[in-house]
Amino acid sequence: MPELPEVEALSHDLATRLDGRAIAKVHIAAFSALKTFDPPLSAVEGTFVEGVTRHGKFIDISSGGLHLILHLARAGWVRWRDEVPALPPKPSSRSPLAVRIVLDDDSGLDITEAGTKKSLALYVAHSPQDVEGIARLGPDPLSDDFTIDVLRDLLAAAGRSQIKGVLRHQGTIAGIGNAYSDELLHAAKMSPFKPASSLDEADVSTLYAAIRDVLGAAVARADGVAMSELKGEKKSNLAVHGKAGEKCPVCGDVVREVSFADSSLQYCATCQTGGKPLADRRTSKFLK
Repeated sequence: MPELPEVEALSHDLATRLDGRAIAKVHIAAFSALKTFDPPLSAVEGTFVEGVTRHGKFIDISSGGLHLILHLARAGWVRWRDEVPALPPKPSSRSPLAVRIVLDDDSGLDITEAGTKKSLALYVAHSPQDVEGIARLGPDPLSDDFTIDVLRDLLAAAGRSQIKGVLRHQGTIAGIGNAYSDELLHAAKMSPFKPASSLDEADVSTLYAAIRDVLGAAVARADGVAMSELKGEKKSNLAVHGKAGEKCPVCGDVVREVSFADSSLQYCATCQTGGKPLADRRTSKFLK
């Protein structure tokens, strides 16, 4: 799933490519992707792009006073095309193409989604805050407003909820997903099942530094990387996420995994849980 660093890089790339360009046409190849009807999709056609920004994991293309907002969900991606086909795409359950944005010189963007579970979302709105997912976002962890005091209050409000889930909850902190929550908890040497409210002052300070450092470094690495190479760049720099069975780059212990119904987490027992493996079942209890 694209998370804050990749979406930030995509937004920067798109801002450079789309600046001052006109949107000629938007084709919907997967009808489930379009989540709004007013304003209509046609309202952005013929308008000039004014900028591209990010809200959490949402990409916001501002054009003609409206906002074309994209959420890539778990398996979505953006692909640049120097020239798009002359004929509009035909809806097909076998094609990964969800949306095609055609620009004024017949170049454009293909928005794709792999797999059979379709969650990619496209919105047309007068304001980003009209999109419910954006309106309920928590603070951006790389913004100046995200201070250690803000993090402390968020953790206290989360009570006994496991820290892994708290970090992933977009209404608490925007932009962190499954991969980077694994990464920053590894950097903080903290169990993913540790209750949020149990963190003492030293823990909060350590976690805050990990959030800023891990995400900041990932954003810096991704800056300027072509959108076609961003996935590989992310994967090659992960320490534990997706690395089950490999050696921890810090201590050399094997990276372990806990599997759930539709996701999994990876961690290092030596670095994060005092050497104790976490039970790999949905009803597992966190280890203190």
